[in-house]
Amino acid sequence: MNDPIGDMLTRIRNAQMRRKTKTVTPASNMRSRVLEVLKDEGYIRGYVQIEQKGVRPEIEIELKYNNGEPAIREIQRVSKPGRRVYSSVKDIPNVANGLGMVILSTPKGVMSDWRAREENVGGEILCNVF
Repeated sequence: MNDPIGDMLTRIRNAQMRRKTKTVTPASNMRSRVLEVLKDEGYIRGYVQIEQKGVRPEIEIELKYNNGEPAIREIQRVSKPGRRVYSSVKDIPNVANGLGMVILSTPKGVMSDWRAREENVGGEILCNVF
């Protein structure tokens, strides 16, 4: 797998199209950090790392719905392995006129766009969510 974050975002999109309440993805530290930002911003209910003997660890993601509609309307990968996208703090884009968010990987960790502006750091734009 070349793009683990892109794979996780696709699993979330596919599960929401099928109206699933949970989805599973292989575990990694970067995926956990991105999911932590999604949880803190209210786009998912939560996630749990599942450890089984003899099997690679997985993360079970509990998706969130509001009146039957997914909380995540759209989630797009921005920076890909073939084309990295970086942004300084003053050039961080607004998503959906401020109704969405950008998830960035910064020297201070993975964080949302508003927190990156607050911390005054730029970084790699991982994905857009709204």
